[in-house]
Amino acid sequence: MSRLKVESLFIYPIKGVRGLGVERAALEARGFENDRRWLATDEEGKFFTQRDCDALARIKARPVSGGLHLSTDDDPEGVTAVICSEGERRAVTVWIDNVDAIAADAEAAGWLSRALGRKARLFFMDDVSARSAPAQWAADQPVSFADGLPLLIATTASLEALNREIAGAGETPVEMARFRPNIVVSGADAWEEDRWRALRIGETLVELVKPCERCVVTTKNPKTGVSLGKEPLASLARIRRSADRRVNGVLFGWNAVGRKLGQISLGDEIEIVEARPEGWPIA
Repeated sequence: MSRLKVESLFIYPIKGVRGLGVERAALEARGFENDRRWLATDEEGKFFTQRDCDALARIKARPVSGGLHLSTDDDPEGVTAVICSEGERRAVTVWIDNVDAIAADAEAAGWLSRALGRKARLFFMDDVSARSAPAQWAADQPVSFADGLPLLIATTASLEALNREIAGAGETPVEMARFRPNIVVSGADAWEEDRWRALRIGETLVELVKPCERCVVTTKNPKTGVSLGKEPLASLARIRRSADRRVNGVLFGWNAVGRKLGQISLGDEIEIVEARPEGWPIA
């Protein structure tokens, strides 16, 4: 096996929008800096996801000084969302959690509404906001607006193995962007991540706490949100179905939390600090 290294890094400034590749990322307690700190919601504060709002995939979000620049391929000029300390605060809903957040300006909300084709608001998780990861997996762990845990780690070798299965079924291979990872690792064997418990990456130490069950978003074009068929879920159902009732579904990638915070950069070597010899049971 070759040396493990960081192949690519991604952040998703607004939950559900198109991923942004970066050369380096600062790992904070809630996850990567600028990763899923913003949330698009309806007028009542309920969050949007690509499960019910395909157009999120067309939104490009880039952190800038004082806010977040929003654009699409059709509107590259876009708008810059800004917040101020005196802005409206309210509880927004992400899954079962109600989170106190601060609203972005009305101009940004108007632009987002037009881009999504529905009335929308945009909220920011500032230092006053608080949300915790599921205690079953990471007690007392703060988290952003991510589905549940701060980081998602995937490997190039596992994607290659999955794509061989997909191609063998006569279907079109998929790209890594379908799985929306934060850290992509090269140099591993396929599915080796099932046997990792803790990794040293750059200045950081991360703990892999649970495999990630995958949903219908993986079947969509990551730049348009358009449904592309049954893959990769159909192939994952044949080869990667969880046999542990705590995680019910098909698996790709691992959710992780930071145990030592710091900087991660492209090309950083990765050391396996603690193994999980028993792996994860696959049905």
